[in-house]
Amino acid sequence: MNVRPRTQFFGEFRIPGDKSVTHRAILFNGIARGEAVVTDALLGADCLSSAACMRALGAQVEVDGTSIRVRGAERLRAADCDCGNSGTTMRLLMGLAAGQGVQVRLTGDASLSRRPMERVAAPLRLLGADIETADGHAPVTVRPAPLFGRAVDTKVASAQVKSALILAALGAEGETVIREPLLSRDHTERMLAAMGADIRAEGCTVTVGRSALRAVDVAVPADISGAAYFMALGALCGETLCRSVGVNPTRTGILRVFDQMGVRYALGHERTVCGEPVADIRVRKSPLRAVHLGRAIMPSLIDELPVIAVLCACAEGESVIEGAEELRVKESDRIRTTAAMLAAIGGDVEEKPDGFIIRGKKSLRGGNFDACADHRIAMSGAVALAASERGGDIAGAECVDISFPNFFDLLNS
Repeated sequence: MNVRPRTQFFGEFRIPGDKSVTHRAILFNGIARGEAVVTDALLGADCLSSAACMRALGAQVEVDGTSIRVRGAERLRAADCDCGNSGTTMRLLMGLAAGQGVQVRLTGDASLSRRPMERVAAPLRLLGADIETADGHAPVTVRPAPLFGRAVDTKVASAQVKSALILAALGAEGETVIREPLLSRDHTERMLAAMGADIRAEGCTVTVGRSALRAVDVAVPADISGAAYFMALGALCGETLCRSVGVNPTRTGILRVFDQMGVRYALGHERTVCGEPVADIRVRKSPLRAVHLGRAIMPSLIDELPVIAVLCACAEGESVIEGAEELRVKESDRIRTTAAMLAAIGGDVEEKPDGFIIRGKKSLRGGNFDACADHRIAMSGAVALAASERGGDIAGAECVDISFPNFFDLLNS
């Protein structure tokens, strides 16, 4: 895929629906009583994997355009589920299957099969779950076993780990208390509360009781992780407006980074949709200054770090990003692949075990790089090339279909 340089970039964009919310709307309604319609859903490959897995387990899931109709199964059936490239699908299904007492074998593609699954299996076993991994990886087998509520302290601030535990706790005897070291995204807590679950959240602690769910319609907000690329282009090249973006406070770390970097942005038409705060985000070209980001902010912007690194590469001064070792276990080792992408197009970047040191330049020269089958590396690199002196080519750019199927259409429109 060739990306040409853009001296100016202006536009108004409707970003695809939030991937995290779409996954949860499909999975949770698949075990609820009744029928729900999910509108403005993201229908990239990852969320379609969640839909296919719930069908295999006995739920009715019908896709029509960007709408999904889900009728929950009265009782899930044993199944083999192919999760494709979707870590969210696999990890949440581990907890869901354990909580529903159903036998499931979870497989994935080569990339997903390299990602760690014991970080979810181990805390689930504390509740009594019978889970087997292949040396810590997929395939994963979940077998029926009685679950009992207890206090669990997670070792990482991960919404996937927390959500798997919450889903298991819905089927456990007694009360489960989940504590995480830092607050991760809370879409699971918000949606399950709307579906009638016995769930209470206070700070970094979530308390869950045995619960049955009722189906609820979900209007999915635009994904701030997808909007981040066009927000960055506005800051670098002109002015952009992204409509109806989810601004859940557990997801808006990038806006706090904008504050520190001097990015000019504004929120408009702020409202709440299905329990999720939503706003239009306008970003204007801005002189950027270096930033120092530490562990505390990471859960709220982990997916946006590659494109934030692009902004740092164009900022004045030396930026430091640390406490981001979670990037090492994404679709690629995103510390390594982000650093390689920036270096290939003229950035001055030093890879560290838990992040980067990035020395900003007035401009990036452009060049060619390999996306390494990682959609966020492809899109972040596309932003960098669009803002560069001569643009360049991205090998393997088709991986953007995982989360943002029309990304290049919008970029080139």
